Amino acid sequence: MGRPLRADAERSVRAILEAAERVLADDAGASMEQIAEAAGLTRITVHRRFANRQALLEALAVSAKQQLLDAIGEARPESAPALVALYRVTANVLRVKNTWRFTLSHATPHTSAAAAIWEEIDTYTVELLTRAQNEGLLAPDADLDWTRQVYYALLSEALDRPGADQDPAAQDPDTLAALVIDTLLHGAGPRG
Repeated sequence: MGRPLRADAERSVRAILEAAERVLADDAGASMEQIAEAAGLTRITVHRRFANRQALLEALAVSAKQQLLDAIGEARPESAPALVALYRVTANVLRVKNTWRFTLSHATPHTSAAAAIWEEIDTYTVELLTRAQNEGLLAPDADLDWTRQVYYALLSEALDRPGADQDPAAQDPDTLAALVIDTLLHGAGPRG
């Protein structure tokens, strides 16, 4: 592993990644030069940090997944009952997913670093769903692998609901978290 970056280099990398997310969300075929311009940097600076487009996409994948993992940790899911933890984690994850929509919704390269972070995310998710099951929120015989997949799908669909882009309140992470958790736990059937 390389040595840590200086503060100015870290700022440049962060600016490049954030600009790349914005630019690629508008135009998936955007050039490194367009990304450099959006970051307020020279093309040479971008190429100094990322040798090519593939390296930039890989760094985006790692950064976005790390931010998801950090969002889960910031929710402190182990310090609350499962229902509260599910809401906290879901709202935090939705905030990150909304910021990194391009990277998290497109097939991005799965480097070993990105794969390792994703494995941690999966582990946290299954642990939280197991707690939810143990606390009676999920059926005792619920397939937790399937439940995890459904949860991930609900997270993605919550941000992409038709007409949601026209109503800013419909993008509120807390409101969306309630929708996701209510759907996960109760489905669309009548309450009984």
